[in-house]
Amino acid sequence: MDAVKARDRFYLIVAILVSWLYIPHLLVYLSNNRVKEYIKADMVEYKKRIHVKLSDTLALLYLLHNNRYFRVLFYHRTGPVFALLFGWYRPGDRYFIISKTTVVKKGIYCAHPYSTIINADSIGENFVCRHCTTIGHKNKLRPIIGDNVDLGANVMIIGGVRVGNNVIVGAGSVVVNDVPDNCVIAGNPAKIIKYL
Repeated sequence: MDAVKARDRFYLIVAILVSWLYIPHLLVYLSNNRVKEYIKADMVEYKKRIHVKLSDTLALLYLLHNNRYFRVLFYHRTGPVFALLFGWYRPGDRYFIISKTTVVKKGIYCAHPYSTIINADSIGENFVCRHCTTIGHKNKLRPIIGDNVDLGANVMIIGGVRVGNNVIVGAGSVVVNDVPDNCVIAGNPAKIIKYL
């Protein structure tokens, strides 16, 4: 067994041993079908990166205990009341912020999103972002991001721009204009590199 698999198994055992901490989280997850559907879709993306095969319940325990970024997403999905109730003893990462008013569809994956702020009007399904991402408003207008959008590290999307479906945004890009579907963009300001 390699070191990564051994580490993940150890983290799973620890998560199971302290599972009593997550009883309120599990109750909220199991009691609301909409929340459950969205969190399950998010877990599918996160489970691809775990080197241990897990059921949904074990994956939820594993992620809640070992991934503070996932906890931010979980609290966003369950709403601000539950975030306040549970977040004080199992906080998420304070440097990863998802605005309470941002509508985020299913299947989001945030790869180590340290220093990331997401304040979009809406984000489509299968969204991926990395660290130092800023999605923010300008003149009270917020971005609208389509389905299957993948952002590299240190990307900024500012103002009332629309990012289409199936778009890859290169690292370090600054997006200030609308982006059509099915393309790769990069640069400052971001320009189309190629169509997919």
